[in-house]
Amino acid sequence: MGLIIWLIIGGVIGWIASMIMRTDGQQGILLNIVVGIVGAFIGGLIFSGGSINNQPLTLYSFLVSLLGAVILLAIVNLIRRGSVR
Repeated sequence: MGLIIWLIIGGVIGWIASMIMRTDGQQGILLNIVVGIVGAFIGGLIFSGGSINNQPLTLYSFLVSLLGAVILLAIVNLIRRGSVR
């Protein structure tokens, strides 16, 4: 059951982050899930000392994951286009 929740929350976080960074039309649901999960990992490393997976789903952990996903998309945009956008 935990894997299904990871996929759903990762997809939502990736979708919201792609809307913030205006890359929603370029990526599908699979890439949204990957961005959300990797973004949660990055956000956990930066803001929670790598312990975001041990915390229950709260507003704080959701926002940390979202911020990590936005940072990931900004880095990808910087590498691809040379600008964050």
